[in-house]
Amino acid sequence: MASFRYLVSDVDLSIAFYTKHLGFALQQQFGPAMAILTRGDLTLWLAGPMASAARPMPDGRTPEPGGWNRIVLEVRDLPALAAAMREGGVSFRNEIVDGPGGRQILCEDPSGNVVELFEPRA
Repeated sequence: MASFRYLVSDVDLSIAFYTKHLGFALQQQFGPAMAILTRGDLTLWLAGPMASAARPMPDGRTPEPGGWNRIVLEVRDLPALAAAMREGGVSFRNEIVDGPGGRQILCEDPSGNVVELFEPRA
């Protein structure tokens, strides 16, 4: 399953915008850190400044709205997958981080586009 994550400055304001103006429904919210919205088959994750997705990268870059949007692929056994991908030469921006809904890591495609691999909590 693929989902989209947008980094936002304020989760509550963003929920209001997407539900009021674009027909999304709130599926789940993790306080001010994150919310999951749906619209038909589309799942949109809104990650605020307190979300694990907003943490600085090891090289000092800081994710912010507009520059770190990415496709999210839900996976099983994230550590094993990340290890296999590293062995295959895939570049990663960070190490696996834990957040309120699960674990994630950011890899880059050959052009430098970000793909988030996410393992939800059981």
